[in-house]
Amino acid sequence: MKCLLLVDVTHSPLIYRLQLCYSLSMDIKGKIGNKIRKLRHQRNFSQEQFANLCGLDRTYIAGIEQGKRNVSIINIEKIAKAFEISLSELFEDL
Repeated sequence: MKCLLLVDVTHSPLIYRLQLCYSLSMDIKGKIGNKIRKLRHQRNFSQEQFANLCGLDRTYIAGIEQGKRNVSIINIEKIAKAFEISLSELFEDL
């Protein structure tokens, strides 16, 4: 993952870069998780039902929705197909 360094901390630039990368990755994981939860609720799917549609485990879906999982593009595609939306629609408004 490429990270943008907005501010350089002269006493510890490496630590700052690592913290910034971590914070950016947490942001996107949380955003995609929230979007998936919102779409799942709109369609009245339980996590179990949705996981079965995706061919994934319920606990994996729960981890995604909580922003704890770094989801592969292959699983993102499975999720989009289960929702019957395009990848661009899934990432819209993040």
